[in-house]
Amino acid sequence: MSKIPGALPARPAGSSLGVSRGLILVAVAAALLAAPFVFYPVMLMKVLCFALFATAVNLLLGYAGLLSFGHAMYFGGAAYVCAYARKELGWTPEASILAGVAFSAVFGLLTGLLSIRRSGIYFAMVTLALGQLFYFLCLQSPATGGEDGIQSVPRGLLFGALDLENNVTLYYFVLAVTGFGMLAAYRAINSPFGQILTAIRENEPRAISLGYRVAWFKALAFTLSAALAGLAGATKVLVFQLASLTDVSAPMSGEVVLMTLVGGMGTVLGPVVGAAIIVSMQNYLADVGEWLIVIQGLIFIATVSLFRRGVVGEIAARLRRGRGT
Repeated sequence: MSKIPGALPARPAGSSLGVSRGLILVAVAAALLAAPFVFYPVMLMKVLCFALFATAVNLLLGYAGLLSFGHAMYFGGAAYVCAYARKELGWTPEASILAGVAFSAVFGLLTGLLSIRRSGIYFAMVTLALGQLFYFLCLQSPATGGEDGIQSVPRGLLFGALDLENNVTLYYFVLAVTGFGMLAAYRAINSPFGQILTAIRENEPRAISLGYRVAWFKALAFTLSAALAGLAGATKVLVFQLASLTDVSAPMSGEVVLMTLVGGMGTVLGPVVGAAIIVSMQNYLADVGEWLIVIQGLIFIATVSLFRRGVVGEIAARLRRGRGT
């Protein structure tokens, strides 16, 4: 076929899509950088911390197919370790956060090796039992402050230079931590390791027959998920300067599962959207008191019944149908 003189070469179909995604990423980055000057920084930081926490749960539930009802023990456990290291031992903020993450990773490996010996509802019940046991230990231990928790945790100077007492400065630090955690989860999901997790979720017997060490991959996913949950919990301590029993309670584990389901299980942005929805509800509907739990329950029922893919999952499905893919 002869070329038409003066005609421009056709643009690849994927190039416009790539440009659109690039523009969206730039717009999102600009919005996140400007957000603390428009909205209350502490609420934004709470959304970011819970978005990272939900991402950790989504890694386990959405990609490995493991429903944990005890993930608050990694979130709250790291919070207690970070608060104790910061307030009682005088460690720097970055060292305290790393201590909390290390605790959650090791604790997640040990409890994961125990939990993955069961599957399905039995796995969920084991994690729930371990979570309740850890809650009791935190309640009785003098190091955690019992019912009072560890209060008035100093924020201090990050790397000896950045004053975290300034909410805007702390916001950018929390944003960087959340971005790092989500990038780590994204790389894990889009790697051969993530593909194997998906294969295990879809058909575990076949994965075993192909020679994969299923228990090893589950334990590694559990450890990574626990470490990310610990990173979220330790960061949250610096935001609210408090580590309490609420952080390790069973309702906290259920709440983060709700965030994952509402946003979209098995999607990258689903946990972020789910965390933003639930945290915003808690903030703006605080005046309704106990009715907030009823509203969250109705949202959960509606999501499971009508929008099983979650908000992001449904939007992605509609876009795929619109493109005819």
